[in-house]
Amino acid sequence: MITRFSTVYAGHVDLPDMGQNATPANERRYCNEHLATVFEKTEAVARCMDEHGYHTLWLAEHHFQHEGYECLPNILMVAVHLAHLTSRLRIGCGFNIAPMWHPLRLAEDYAVADILTGGRTVFGVGRGYHTREVETFGAPMLDAGANRDLFEEQVDIVMRAFESESFAHRGKHYTLPPEVPYRGYPLKEITLVPRPVHRPVECWQPVVSASPRGLDFMMKHHIKGLIGGGAATMAEKSIYGFKEASERAGLDYRLGEGLSLGIFFHLAESRERAVREITPWYEEHVKMFGPLGFVPGITPAQLEASTKRGGWGAAGVPTVEDYMKVGAWFAGPPEELVAYLQSLEARFPGLEYVHLSNSMGTPKSVMLEQLAWLGKEVIPLFARR
Repeated sequence: MITRFSTVYAGHVDLPDMGQNATPANERRYCNEHLATVFEKTEAVARCMDEHGYHTLWLAEHHFQHEGYECLPNILMVAVHLAHLTSRLRIGCGFNIAPMWHPLRLAEDYAVADILTGGRTVFGVGRGYHTREVETFGAPMLDAGANRDLFEEQVDIVMRAFESESFAHRGKHYTLPPEVPYRGYPLKEITLVPRPVHRPVECWQPVVSASPRGLDFMMKHHIKGLIGGGAATMAEKSIYGFKEASERAGLDYRLGEGLSLGIFFHLAESRERAVREITPWYEEHVKMFGPLGFVPGITPAQLEASTKRGGWGAAGVPTVEDYMKVGAWFAGPPEELVAYLQSLEARFPGLEYVHLSNSMGTPKSVMLEQLAWLGKEVIPLFARR
């Protein structure tokens, strides 16, 4: 039964023009002053969500994005700040990209955030998807196998650091602690100081390819999964694969349990108006995420067309209505969204979490209006149960 509502805000600044006829993604470049407005926008979103009973604001770690799409490089620092501006809202790391961190630094920084926010910072890890980010920090991204090997060893280390009074690790990428003398004795073990005080640590990870290896690794550490917005939302392979992995691990989750399903949404008095209003923001999403492989089903020719101004219809680039048909995007009045969420409950009886998010490019004023509307007319119908 759905009771917990969240949103994902990856940190886009307000853009001066949006949609297929606007500036192509690779041509966007903004001054530092404008890029820094992401923090005021994040504060406003957090305050609005806190006021309207949301469960978690998920933030995303990204780097070097002069295009203005994802502009929050350190979400743990932001989480500590936001916790001082809100009273109940949890701030989720969706996600810390482990290959860009030393695992012990990541573990330490999370522990500090856990303590300073009274347990309102939610831990999350991911492998990354921007070559510009991950490879710049000296970790593999083009080599997917090497990326996964590194990620899994890092997460193993982080989890041991959280739970162990002291530990040692000898692996492919890390020897912890190093075999060195320290103040007159040989160093054999190391202790994370501080460790999180809210344990066991709740951890989340994106579910994308839903490979058995990846899902089994999540079960090993009891990691929960976010199935992101976009057409991935209704990829039932991921939902059923997660349950099957839980059975292999002896956990036997109900269908949908341990997952949060993501939907991009826009409310209006009618479906027609909602589609009209969300279309330029949806098109901005395609411009940003298409080349990264996150617009499922788009052909190479359509992808090429989406990098240029206009002409999308002639090239057959999918519209927002195409993805509304599979349930990944929603545009319409609140009562239709309620009915859609109730249909998800019927299909996935273990589902407790959903994250309803505004599309890339949505202006701050519209985000606040939409989050408040959702909080007044949709969330109470589910949360009060």
